[in-house]
Amino acid sequence: MFETWSPRVRLIAGALAAILLLGLGFAGGWIYKQLDVPGDHSAEAGFARDMSLHHTQAVEMAMFAYRKGSSEAVRTVGYDIATGQQFQIGQMQAWLEDWHLSPVPPDGKMAWMPDGPSSLLPDGRMPGMASDEELNRLKAAEGKAFDVLFLQLMVRHHLGGIHMAEEVVRLSDEDEVVSLAQSMLRVQQGEINLMNKLLADLGASA
Repeated sequence: MFETWSPRVRLIAGALAAILLLGLGFAGGWIYKQLDVPGDHSAEAGFARDMSLHHTQAVEMAMFAYRKGSSEAVRTVGYDIATGQQFQIGQMQAWLEDWHLSPVPPDGKMAWMPDGPSSLLPDGRMPGMASDEELNRLKAAEGKAFDVLFLQLMVRHHLGGIHMAEEVVRLSDEDEVVSLAQSMLRVQQGEINLMNKLLADLGASA
């Protein structure tokens, strides 16, 4: 039958067939991509949810430091942490949207971690997070006392975050998740080193 078609008709038919095959290939790739994203109970989803919450408190404390720090060094640390971690929150929330997952963990905080909920503090806080009483003390502090308390709380906060980032690097095979977690490890360890130095200059320790 094709032999009886004119060259122009055969050309159009060939073009349409190529477009159809391209469309099918694209659709197949899109469907595969949607099926290949992390699930609700995955380490990647748990990390994105829990680290977003963990970061939210760090941003809150860092903004106190940016506004109230008595030294330029502490204000700069606060600014860097607030802007850096707020950007990372945006990245992790975007993942959850792309994966069509709720930002609320279905199994509770830290369920994706090997040590699970047992790693939570008695009042339900994730490792490193400040208590309400500590946050109230930070809000009320002034001058050098503020600087010392902020640095101490943030060093502890970063150590808790590092623990989570190390675990998702070990558990995940999602390149973008591993890359962000490794970046967190490098940046937060560098900030810990700097904050420990600032504490030493203030005559205090972590």
